[in-house]
Amino acid sequence: MIKIIRTDSKNEDFIELVRHLDSELAERDGEEHSFYDQFNKVTEIKYVVVVYVADLAISCGAVKEYDKNTMEIKRMYTTEAYRGKGIASKVLAELEQWTSELAYTSCVLETGLKQPEAIRLYEKNGYNLIPNYGQYAEVVNSRCFEKIVN
Repeated sequence: MIKIIRTDSKNEDFIELVRHLDSELAERDGEEHSFYDQFNKVTEIKYVVVVYVADLAISCGAVKEYDKNTMEIKRMYTTEAYRGKGIASKVLAELEQWTSELAYTSCVLETGLKQPEAIRLYEKNGYNLIPNYGQYAEVVNSRCFEKIVN
């Protein structure tokens, strides 16, 4: 049985999961990692979701304001042992629900071509490919997505 909690970026389990995420991304992104890393700081994120099985933190995600109507999905991660079990979709659904409760109307996100499983996750959950936004506009490896949630 899983338990989903809402918290913030000071949550120790979230911080630990993000350490694992950053390690995995550094390996996948190679030389490009330092570019992406500068946009993935977790301090002062107010809206974080952590998923537990018993007392073990297995998955996380967060949203932060992108603009007055839009939240940006950040720091999505599921430990390897729990991948392929629908956990990340549950994290997304919780983040989308929270976004809607906060009166935002959409979620945007960026992921990379070196993360094909993430691209499949977002497409499966109703995210549509959009032009790369903001700091990702000219980044060939980036793929940006959006979903209307309210």
